[in-house]
Amino acid sequence: MIAAIIQCRLGSTRLPNKIFMKIEGKTILDHLIERVKKSKYIERIIIATTTKKIDDRVVEFSRKNSFDYYRGSESDVLDRFYQTAKKFNVDTIVRVTPDNPMIDPKVMDFVIKKFLEYKYLDYASNVYPTQTFPNGLDTEVFSFKALKYLWGKTKDRVDREHVTFYIKNHPTEFKTYCIKSKVNLSSIKVSVDRNKDLIFVKKIFKELYKNGEIFYLEDITKLLRKRGELLKINMDEIVNEGLMISLKREKRTGDINNLKKELVIRKTKASLF
Repeated sequence: MIAAIIQCRLGSTRLPNKIFMKIEGKTILDHLIERVKKSKYIERIIIATTTKKIDDRVVEFSRKNSFDYYRGSESDVLDRFYQTAKKFNVDTIVRVTPDNPMIDPKVMDFVIKKFLEYKYLDYASNVYPTQTFPNGLDTEVFSFKALKYLWGKTKDRVDREHVTFYIKNHPTEFKTYCIKSKVNLSSIKVSVDRNKDLIFVKKIFKELYKNGEIFYLEDITKLLRKRGELLKINMDEIVNEGLMISLKREKRTGDINNLKKELVIRKTKASLF
């Protein structure tokens, strides 16, 4: 079975309760799920939340909307994913993070298709080793076998908190595949981590979300070519800030420097044209 596992919690320190913030009359989580449902490959949507009291609201949402859910560790997200996939007998996991209300089902399906087509793969994405899609259209697909290997292999705190980080740091241990955009759009940030991101995303939705019909990457880029000034709203916001915070906490100097270099390269090479 192919399932999208959406990691959800309300205890974010940067933008608390963001998944229930509204954009054009619907919550961020509603928009995200609406898009995931458009996938031609995903057979099931599962919410992976925490055992914290604050996340009772996520469970209520799941029950109300008839979604399967699992409650696990807040900090050990890798274990939460593993236990979720194990409980619901998921063979192929599509990792979805709740701060991506513009995730594109076409892009998602292209990554899933490649993963299924190349049966030897452990992991496929549009973010590793090179991200050329906008931040916020991230899609990662991996096998339960690979997830189980990760779960048993690493005890590192950063690896446990950021589910696929071990794969990116140990490429020889996995068979991976990366989907690349024809044009490098990685300087565009449509994920919602802070208030400036929310303002930016709201403006895009206001322009493109008409009659309850979802829009796609080509619609976003077309709008931003016409309205380039919108990009200034969150241009200074940090991409992968959550990972950077974890690396700094653990004093992982080498990984911090590598991430900084990656961000500089993205901004230098990225273009809308």
